[in-house]
Amino acid sequence: MEIPILQDIVIILGLSILIILAFQKIKVPSILGFLLAGIIAGPHAFNLISSTHEVELLSEIGIIFLLFVIGIELSLKGLASIKNTIIFGGGLQVGGTILITTLAAVFLGLPLNTSIFLGFLFSLSSTAIVLKLLQEKGEMTSPHGRIGVAILIFQDIIVVPMMLFTPLLAGKSDNILLTIGILTGKVILVGIVIFLLAKYVVPRVFEWVVKTKNQELFILTVVVFCFGIAWLTSSVGLSLALGAFFAGLIISESDYSHQATANVLPFREIFISFFFISVGTLLNLSFFFNNIVYILLLVVAVILLKMLVLGITTLILKYKPRTIFMTLFSLFQVGEFSLLLSGVGLENGLIPENIYQYFLAISIISMGLTPFLISNSSKITYAILKAPIPSAVRKRLNNIKKNANTEEFSEENLHDHLVIIGYGINGGNIGKAARNANIPYVIVDMEPDSFDKAKAKGEPIVFGDATNPTILKHIHVQEARVVVIAISDPAATHKIISSIRLFTQTAFIIVRTRYVKEIEESIRLGADEVIPEEFETSIEIFTRVLKKYLVPFDEIQAFTDSIRSSDYAMLTSLKGKPHNPNLQHLNIPNKEIATLTVRRNNKKIVGKTIKESGMGKNYRVTVLAIKRENDYLTEISPNTVIMQDDLLYLFGNPININHINKILSLK
Repeated sequence: MEIPILQDIVIILGLSILIILAFQKIKVPSILGFLLAGIIAGPHAFNLISSTHEVELLSEIGIIFLLFVIGIELSLKGLASIKNTIIFGGGLQVGGTILITTLAAVFLGLPLNTSIFLGFLFSLSSTAIVLKLLQEKGEMTSPHGRIGVAILIFQDIIVVPMMLFTPLLAGKSDNILLTIGILTGKVILVGIVIFLLAKYVVPRVFEWVVKTKNQELFILTVVVFCFGIAWLTSSVGLSLALGAFFAGLIISESDYSHQATANVLPFREIFISFFFISVGTLLNLSFFFNNIVYILLLVVAVILLKMLVLGITTLILKYKPRTIFMTLFSLFQVGEFSLLLSGVGLENGLIPENIYQYFLAISIISMGLTPFLISNSSKITYAILKAPIPSAVRKRLNNIKKNANTEEFSEENLHDHLVIIGYGINGGNIGKAARNANIPYVIVDMEPDSFDKAKAKGEPIVFGDATNPTILKHIHVQEARVVVIAISDPAATHKIISSIRLFTQTAFIIVRTRYVKEIEESIRLGADEVIPEEFETSIEIFTRVLKKYLVPFDEIQAFTDSIRSSDYAMLTSLKGKPHNPNLQHLNIPNKEIATLTVRRNNKKIVGKTIKESGMGKNYRVTVLAIKRENDYLTEISPNTVIMQDDLLYLFGNPININHINKILSLK
């Protein structure tokens, strides 16, 4: 049995693979590859697609998943915390772009409703491209990254009411007020139903599903819930996309939102590719080349228009000049939601075919320019700020200070933190120790009982599968200092280690394992320390044996420290060559770095120079640095004086460091 759409899927996705592989070489986003694949396979080029309608249906599914994930990411609590920045900054940008575009289009002779709709289209930027590029450059938390994200959030929200009002702009109703009233009533009715589902049904259903520990059932529940709400809104005359957005918002308030996102993302990536491919098929190449001059002029005009409005917005928000220009070079393009909205406008007769073709060309070209401008934004900004301008203007720009009342974009602030994977006995104890030591930490677990127990104790825990890169990305594993893997599943442990190393080569990974045979593979995959329960049990037993033989406690402590500091070399010969030649961690036999606090006024140490204290000569340890109150002394010399309450960073043999610790404990 021949399935025509199967042939089309193989052709367009195979073509996409070849194009994206080439695009990756020049650092161009995948979205542009899908657009180009659609242009090549479309009816205006090689006409490789026969099942156009079926491809459009697949693209509709992609839009449902896209809005669903955005709804999850834009949680109600998160939106409330940055509402001023989103509403004020985003409102200025979107409203200003719509206003100026409308005036310009009316001046060129277009109808008012078409002019307003064009303002809708040009006011939106590409969330997918901009956030991906900012994330790759590590600029998400920079000033221009924060204002950019806030404006993009507003755009993602405002696109929903834009979709609702598009039919009204098209004059589909004789009584606009009545239509708005009916529309509002439908939204309220759907809102009540969704509230009841969110309050009483969804949490209970997901709780039952999670307790089954069946991953397939969890994924199926998420997908059915997403499609079910989308179908509900569609059945009362609202859009599928709006329903998917509502479904995402509901799940965003649950404890299972991150795992839901992780499960849906693969579906979204596949189906959304069909959306961009279907958009590419709509571009008329003969129209494009026949009107290339006008198209390029319009591209320049749209980019300058958006930059003008963005510049005014960031100026009003009182950002510094560098932030203003960096923001201009990030949000100047037309976005993927504009492509979605343009299809709605075309169906409702708001824009004629020739204007639609102009719009498609402008969108694709502006998206194509984005990665190149963002990657070179720092150089361009530097050149602009160094350009000769009147001294009075430069003085005015330099005096701009960021308004202290402007709300900063805030997100889960995880940096230089400890990640604990698994909330069993070991994970719980590590969490207690981290809390007592004031070390920032986050826990990841997907066992329902462990998760509920941690939540009840107020622990910072995320429900999710740590083998999934989306979960690791959410907990900012790339910024973690230490990751402790304390689960009893060797296969999952190995997958987690590999996934972490894709994000970061600097995090120190400590693995708890049950058996000695698991050590070698964990180290090969990238673990820095592997602590087997077998060895720890042996050490504890032998410690008690030594006590019965009346061996002094200090000697027992030194003995156990030497075993641990040599990575159990006395008990195993498994660890040989350094496991990671690309990143050589400090791994000197019988040496470690430790921090000791000078808590007592010991006359041998306090007030003495490092040379006088005999740190190097007598105790054979090296002082690497000293923390004194809020300052760090890193230029250490023999004449550096040690003061009470100093925190000493020492390097040396564990036995010698323990000896120093005892001296510091004496008066």
